[in-house]
Amino acid sequence: MTSATSEYTDFENLREQAIALRREGLSRRQIRDRLHVDNNDILNRLLEGEPPPEWTRRPNAKDDLRTRARELHLEGWTYDRIQVELGCSKSSISLWVRDLPKPERKRTPEEASAIARRGWELTLSRREEERQIRKALARDQIGTMTERELFLVGVGLYWAEGSKSKPYARREVVTFVNSDPDMIILYLAWLGVLGVEPERLRYRVMIHENADVTAAEQYWADLVRVERATLGKTTLKKHNPKTVRKNVGESYRGCLVVTVLHGADLYQRIEGWWSGMVVEGRRLTA
Repeated sequence: MTSATSEYTDFENLREQAIALRREGLSRRQIRDRLHVDNNDILNRLLEGEPPPEWTRRPNAKDDLRTRARELHLEGWTYDRIQVELGCSKSSISLWVRDLPKPERKRTPEEASAIARRGWELTLSRREEERQIRKALARDQIGTMTERELFLVGVGLYWAEGSKSKPYARREVVTFVNSDPDMIILYLAWLGVLGVEPERLRYRVMIHENADVTAAEQYWADLVRVERATLGKTTLKKHNPKTVRKNVGESYRGCLVVTVLHGADLYQRIEGWWSGMVVEGRRLTA
């Protein structure tokens, strides 16, 4: 018998012994010690294809969850209910129950839709409550504004929303246009900090021609506390029938235009203030 054949025979004999011990329920460590096989690669080859005995398997923490999920699924529970009940992911549930028959529907599609709609409404209500709480907390963080804080806010507000002179069209006028009444109130407070007298302010409305112009004019006049008759001539925007507008209805009041008379000097100072803020912004980010 050649050396190679002898080695093969010895390996096969050893493999038979290893398989027999495995089937008796011995662990890898026990087989290794019994047969004096210290090389893991050789031990793997000896036990190839032989499953480990049940007692050597590590318990799976999800086995109980899997069993319970299958039971609940057979009872007609949805993935969402099972997820809430067991605290596991819907992807795991799907794997665990994919071989089971689908439970019969206990509700009509209309009933299921109504339940889903009520659930969505509750979700929206909860989200809205969270939004209001978050906004209230943020509002309280502002506290009482100093005149300097309002001054800086107003400079940024004007430079974002107010009219600006261009190198190719120098128009140093102070004009502010906005549809947000809160922006208008804040802007007027800023002008007050700057010492601009109310007598220097002129107001007019810009609005689409098919809106309630009279109601809009009265709304803005009441907001800034002037007589409607003192407003300038309203600018009417022509309606394009091809355009689908969303700013319609009673809440649509167009925009208010606020102009400061003899405002060239003020405009130049606003431009200078803004330039100073830009310099500071660059310094802080350098």
